[in-house]
Amino acid sequence: MSGVVRLRRSVLFMPASNARALDKARTLPADALVFDLEDAVAPDAKPEARQMAVAAVSAGGYAPREVVVRVNALNTPWGRDDLAAVAGSGADAVLLPKVESAGAVHDALGVLGKHGLEAAGAPAGLALWCMLETARGVLRAEAIAAASPRVAALVMGTSDLTKELRACHTPDRLPLVTSLGLCLLAARAHGLTALDGVHLDLDDEAGFLAVCRQAAAMGFDGKTLIHPKTIAAANEAFSPSLEEVARARRIVAAHADAVAEGRGVVVVDGRLVEHLHVEEAHRVMAMAAAIAARRGPPPAGPPA
Repeated sequence: MSGVVRLRRSVLFMPASNARALDKARTLPADALVFDLEDAVAPDAKPEARQMAVAAVSAGGYAPREVVVRVNALNTPWGRDDLAAVAGSGADAVLLPKVESAGAVHDALGVLGKHGLEAAGAPAGLALWCMLETARGVLRAEAIAAASPRVAALVMGTSDLTKELRACHTPDRLPLVTSLGLCLLAARAHGLTALDGVHLDLDDEAGFLAVCRQAAAMGFDGKTLIHPKTIAAANEAFSPSLEEVARARRIVAAHADAVAEGRGVVVVDGRLVEHLHVEEAHRVMAMAAAIAARRGPPPAGPPA
């Protein structure tokens, strides 16, 4: 597999109407930032928030963070103008809310095809992220994932989904496990990123850590967040541990030795290693390398 990994462990939502927050985002350790034009912005402030988001993205300074803009739905008074503005802004992705069908993706593509910096519309690198936050959206997750090569991520909207299901918010999130699994299956079937939904109780640090670990154990790539103070915990929960990285290196080394010696059986730490384990080890090592690169080199020591 490729040695390049796109980190999306921590994806922070930020109100696009808050200029101070947009500026501060350039210093936050989140892997991705979502400038929100939808839920976080009052109706009468949406046009101004759109201008602020586009200006901030165009000004730059967010790298290596991925910058995403959540637009309003196309069936609202603001959705089409949002998409048209974001198309040429330089954002990495557009987050579409409440996606319920492949048709919604195609409708968004139709708008993007008419706007942007290029003659043929939005730049080829502009990705679509799709929020699954309704029962219909979850049931059509596979079709949504397959709707276009631009679709790069499926994002769970667990708050709205819980309400629609008439479910309860429980610490183990058992009422949502089926929906989370369907989203994850669709994402993996099409090589997309899968992101878990937000945790609303900012004072519940133990609960936040528990759901992060649950999502990571299920296979999610990261979690959407609503406050900067949760970034570090999310980054840790969705990163391989030192022990996991060390074991991955042992597996890769042992497999390489076996291939060189013509041996068909590889045993590491008393366990039989198959090709699937080698592939996973390479993924873990690539992720560890990406995390190390994000952190940058260690500070220089004092002069001798």
